[in-house]
Amino acid sequence: MAELCVAMAAGLRARLGTGCPSHWLRGWCLPLGQAARLAHAGAAARLQREYDAVVIGAGHNGLVAAAYLQRAGVRTAVLERRHVLGGAAVTEEIVPGFKFSRASYLLSLLRPQIYTELELQRHGLRVLPRDPYSFTPLLEDRSPPRSLLLGHNMAQTQQQIAQFSQKDAKAYPKYEVFMGGLVSALDPLLDAPPVDTAALGKGSLLQQFRDLQALWPLLRAGLALGRQLPHYYEVLTAPISKILDQWFESEPLKATLATDAVIGAMASPHTPGSGYVLLHHVMGELEGRRGAWGYVAGGMGALSQAIASAAVAHGVHIFPEKVVCHVLLGRDGRAQGVALQDGTEVRSKLVLSNASPQITFLELTPQEQLPKDFVQRIQQIDTRSPVTKINVAVDRLPSFLAAPNARNGQPLPHHQCSIHLNCEGTHLLHQAFTEATQGHPSSRPMIELCIPSVLDPGLAPQGCHVVSLFTQYTPSVLAGGQHWGEPAKNAYADTVFDCIEAYAPGFKASVVGRDILTPPDLERIFGLPGGNIFHGGMSLDQLYFARPAPSYSSYRSPIPGLYLCGSGAHPGGGVMGAAGHNAAQVALKDFRRL
Repeated sequence: MAELCVAMAAGLRARLGTGCPSHWLRGWCLPLGQAARLAHAGAAARLQREYDAVVIGAGHNGLVAAAYLQRAGVRTAVLERRHVLGGAAVTEEIVPGFKFSRASYLLSLLRPQIYTELELQRHGLRVLPRDPYSFTPLLEDRSPPRSLLLGHNMAQTQQQIAQFSQKDAKAYPKYEVFMGGLVSALDPLLDAPPVDTAALGKGSLLQQFRDLQALWPLLRAGLALGRQLPHYYEVLTAPISKILDQWFESEPLKATLATDAVIGAMASPHTPGSGYVLLHHVMGELEGRRGAWGYVAGGMGALSQAIASAAVAHGVHIFPEKVVCHVLLGRDGRAQGVALQDGTEVRSKLVLSNASPQITFLELTPQEQLPKDFVQRIQQIDTRSPVTKINVAVDRLPSFLAAPNARNGQPLPHHQCSIHLNCEGTHLLHQAFTEATQGHPSSRPMIELCIPSVLDPGLAPQGCHVVSLFTQYTPSVLAGGQHWGEPAKNAYADTVFDCIEAYAPGFKASVVGRDILTPPDLERIFGLPGGNIFHGGMSLDQLYFARPAPSYSSYRSPIPGLYLCGSGAHPGGGVMGAAGHNAAQVALKDFRRL
């Protein structure tokens, strides 16, 4: 089995030489049969000149919105600029025979009702849960080095934590219960539009009563928090380092937990408000287990394909490689459809944009039709991104000093985990952040290493594996105003690989190929503003009432008939589908009034 992979790797290396550019063999980037399936599904459906609703972008939120609109009888088309569906939730074959979840790579946050109501399992979605789920090997002067393995078995997890602190082992179950209480209280807020404060007190008595009803999810959350409200308020507003210091004393545990508070954010564990980002990443569930994360069989593109399949089954028309250049407006200022790059105009009563707020309102919408203060707000959204995603093809499993591989080379439990490197202490995360704020890629970056092919062998040739490296911190623009070129990208990737080599000797020799996506690459390929995976920072000043801008958090925009349904709207980023679901409900309500 391994011999086949080694032979393939040798052939590829011979063909490509030893120097791997940051992104090679782009011609091998395939939509994994999507084009063929779409062509078959849409054989009788050509792009019409008029629909009830048009969705700009086939990211997972756009597909969810389209599916719900069509279920309600609203004739809907989805227009996607790329050749592959899913936005950042895609599977692409970058290296021959290796299928990568090229951007997003884990699933947890998808709202349960979407999974159920769209019958995604019937449409092919299969999720592979992970247990254990977190592995943090250490670099230390002892043999073998220690490691921290966290899983769903609390007794075993406590035993692991006790290596570093008996006190922390006893505190950990209470911490889980505490955080679970906050998650349970806030969870319902994800499935409803934020309260429209501008509408409160206006209109007829009946309308005012209806508006007050919208406050109920917020009031219910406050009641659920009860006497713990001051403590939970602190979690939402304080630096996560402060919160974790109140619970724990061992640095490896604190650093491991802190990664969820800073992942995807240009923030340090010492940044106020970083606690919410941690909360955002433990809000999900997988097969009924709160906070669990798993891999999607076939890669994240299989999730997008399942949602697209459900949408098409209801009658949605989906068209890849259709680039929208602007939103059409009528004389009354309402959105009336979209114009495509090829000159085609598609008329509709509703337009929902899965694109970022910046693209939607600063590029696709005529500026003169928008309030100046609204445009200024959109321009001021913090879209800084620390993320460089590196997809790696390897011809063998990494063998960590802290947990060496079995002699037969078969995966061990820790190989299925999110593997946290350079996480011996929160000071390392802060140091990496500080370097990036000065325009320098981190010299010892925070690395989350995942090997989905351990649970999903079909992603790679026999004996080989795909490795996802979610790394930070890397600034969008380098010191001195320098831009990311191939030398800078490869130099940073080499730094990352050197770090991995220290934990798992032999890793660099196992590399067959790599795909390096810096913040500018993430913006160019996936439309993520500034490379920000959330379409904008998840800081408290850019959430709920203020996402994407105050008075426009209900998915409606200043343009009647134009809605925002992507991660730039409430409740924010992650493969959640909530923004698409909620925006569809708001748009449907307005549609019925037309």
